[in-house]
Amino acid sequence: MACLLETPIRMSVLSEVTASSRHYVDRLFDPDPQKVLQGVIDMKNAVIGNNKQKANLIVLGAVPRLLYLLQQETSSTELKTECAVVLGSLAMGTENNVKSLLDCHIIPALLQGLLSPDLKFIEACLRCLRTIFTSPVTPEELLYTDATVIPHLMALLSRSRYTQEYICQIFSHCCKGPDHQTVLFNHGAVQNIAHLLTSVSYKVRMQALKCFSVLAFENPQVSMTLVNVLVDGELLPQIFVKMLQRDKPIEMQLTSAKCLTYMCRAGAIRTDDNCIVLKTLPCLVRMCSKERLLEERVEGAETLAYLIEPDVELQRIASITDHLIAMLADYFKYPSSVSAITDIKRLDHDLKHAHELRQAAFKLYASLGANDEDIRKKIIETENMMDRIVTGLSESSVKVRLAAVRCLHSLSRSVQQLRTSFQDHAVWKPLMKPILESGAVELLCGLTQSENPALRVNGIWALMHIDKIMSTHGKQIMQAVTLILEGEHNIEVKEQTLCILANIADGTTAKELIMTNDDILQKIKYYMGHSHVKLQLAAMFCISNLIWNDEEGSQERQDKLRDMGIVDILHKLSQSPDSNLCDKAKMALQQYLA
Repeated sequence: MACLLETPIRMSVLSEVTASSRHYVDRLFDPDPQKVLQGVIDMKNAVIGNNKQKANLIVLGAVPRLLYLLQQETSSTELKTECAVVLGSLAMGTENNVKSLLDCHIIPALLQGLLSPDLKFIEACLRCLRTIFTSPVTPEELLYTDATVIPHLMALLSRSRYTQEYICQIFSHCCKGPDHQTVLFNHGAVQNIAHLLTSVSYKVRMQALKCFSVLAFENPQVSMTLVNVLVDGELLPQIFVKMLQRDKPIEMQLTSAKCLTYMCRAGAIRTDDNCIVLKTLPCLVRMCSKERLLEERVEGAETLAYLIEPDVELQRIASITDHLIAMLADYFKYPSSVSAITDIKRLDHDLKHAHELRQAAFKLYASLGANDEDIRKKIIETENMMDRIVTGLSESSVKVRLAAVRCLHSLSRSVQQLRTSFQDHAVWKPLMKPILESGAVELLCGLTQSENPALRVNGIWALMHIDKIMSTHGKQIMQAVTLILEGEHNIEVKEQTLCILANIADGTTAKELIMTNDDILQKIKYYMGHSHVKLQLAAMFCISNLIWNDEEGSQERQDKLRDMGIVDILHKLSQSPDSNLCDKAKMALQQYLA
């Protein structure tokens, strides 16, 4: 009986809500302007913090009427202002609310409102525009369709601290890529925003700082200009350095560190400048510590990875700052075990950021290990590192998988680790899956034909160890290897290439490709007798994989290599003064005796 009564009660409650919402909309059409104004004010109070009420009013057609009143010349400035406030409140609801507002062409109406002489109305329009443009469903291009909008916004920057805050926030959210940067730069963004960094309002300072971070990102023109801008007698980099001091809010420290990072990467600040080495880098390392919020740790690690990526000296400094390598291992421990967390909100928060944390850690490990063998060794020896890479390669998040591949690629540049750690872990199976799924094989094979030797080496690196790929693209890869070994390249490039060849020689199909390629075999023989020990060791690594007894066809391969004179060379190398080379040669000879 109770169930039968439940439905009518629910319907009556729903109809009451709808009737209440309808009442607000009906009042917007009252012939008395004063009653319309009061109706809009009442509507404003009704929608604050009430998403259901916002949705009801949108469905009942409140938006077109509010926009009509906002644009009517006969409407009082007070009514126009209240309409803009209500529209801004509706935009603060769900993404669907914003879509509905965009469908009603709210942006042109609000931009038109900015031409008003009344400051309060302008601020209300800007606040609403800020809310709409910061929504992920709003296309940034809508800010740039009318060429008069940006210069007008620049002119409004001087009107009040609210116009400054909202306009800077709009710019920083709508500046996506070099085209937008150029438009803003050409309309005087740097000069108009620079003095806002000394504003008495924290919000204005913060939004101005965010503007500079998006303007400077991968933009040499903006970055070179920023270096020489003076604000109250101080250069901008000096102001940014002050803003990343420990006593400043974390948000400010992080954003100013981003500004200096982007200026450095764009070539406007040297990597050995004190503001980078002694200020920016330590600040970003601090952001990776356990004391910081998870989102701050993500942002800190990603920015640091970007800062140090091309510079070996910064990589070395970062690796020994505050135990960073060990600190990053903690990024893989979220979410904590469910049983240990009684707070559901905390668990949701941890789950939400878990992928981002792992992605950031892999990126930073990749940058740290990009050039230095000792750093790579430390990373690989970090608790469960290889297992984490294997898990990362199989994750549901594409971004985590790509970051894990990037980390693996960086660590696999180590000849020593390829001989040891990487042979002991099943990294290649999950790696194969992302490579094949992403359609990257064709791209990587294309790289092996590149005129740039570094690209050729990286292309082959990514393709090695993978017998299935060798069976379809082996000829192409072998040609690329031959070109590098024949070319005028430095010892490191040739050592890496021989090491790649050795890893390729680990697959059944690949062994056959090498053994039937006399040109490649002669190259290996040549490098076994080279004057540089590194190259001799790398060539030995190839031979060892080709003659290993436990594998099918080993006898035929041993016989062919014996006929080529490889055994004679092995006997010579077993007398080498270099103990490592001597041991490897003796080990290879044992395969012949077994």
